[in-house]
Amino acid sequence: MTSIPLGTAVRVVVPATTANLGPGFDTLGMALTIYDQVDVEVVKGSGVTVEVHGVGAGDVPTDETNLVASSLRHALTAWGVDLPGLKLVATNRIPHGRGVGSSGAAIVAGVLAAKGLVEGIVEVSQAELLRLATELEGHPDNIAPSLFGGLTIAWMTDEGPRHKKLSVHRGVSLLVAIPTTSKMSTQLARSLQPETVPHEDAIFNLSRASLLIAALLNSPELLLEATEDRLHQGYRASAMPETDELIRTLRDKGYAAVVSGAGPSVLVLCSDPAQRPEVEALIAAQQKSPWECHTLTVDERGATVEALPALAD
Repeated sequence: MTSIPLGTAVRVVVPATTANLGPGFDTLGMALTIYDQVDVEVVKGSGVTVEVHGVGAGDVPTDETNLVASSLRHALTAWGVDLPGLKLVATNRIPHGRGVGSSGAAIVAGVLAAKGLVEGIVEVSQAELLRLATELEGHPDNIAPSLFGGLTIAWMTDEGPRHKKLSVHRGVSLLVAIPTTSKMSTQLARSLQPETVPHEDAIFNLSRASLLIAALLNSPELLLEATEDRLHQGYRASAMPETDELIRTLRDKGYAAVVSGAGPSVLVLCSDPAQRPEVEALIAAQQKSPWECHTLTVDERGATVEALPALAD
């Protein structure tokens, strides 16, 4: 087994994501400019200690069952590296359980931190990072944009997950409405979908998913039609009625609003930045549930890792 020197330390910064983009269920995802930061150091002894600041402080585990820590340890084991004592300090800004990729970001943070710790010891490719993170998450549509940034198309092959990164048209403007109280688990959201769908619905989504790529890359004026969906949003609507109502309100006004990830957050793809004030006013007028509006851009860098001086005393 390979060992990591005592005192080796890295910092990982990971973006939030929005996945299941409109008709692009389990395929299309995009990185957002909200970030979690995790500092990791190899310390004496064994086991893991985790210090959490910001989102999740007091709620998420602070031992080896923490998702960042368990993902990090999973990666090291996969690469044949001895499990050292680890100290993690997480500063979280990505909301949990809101459909903006917090679990995917945690997994990416752990796997990328592991890569940083073994830099110069074990060679780790981008394909290996995507494979390991997808293995832990179960599907690559929010892993790929978190790792690599931008708009991503992700798919599975017999050899593992693959992705293609694309750049969004500069005229596309993003706004994410995040509910301040309600949450949605990915497991619950997926349980509401049928195993099979009508043939005409499958064809409908194929046409809209193809159109969505064209709209995001070249033709923002097509975003409203391109974000129509029959595969997942309708089936999940009963579990998040405030989300469904907000999306209907925005789409009736001509704005391309969709569920972000598994929900309950709402992503609005504006074809012009000048549309943002009216979108924000429509969201503020919703009385049944309070929403926080975040004006964001597409993160183009993806997750980053850098070496740090030793963190421990």
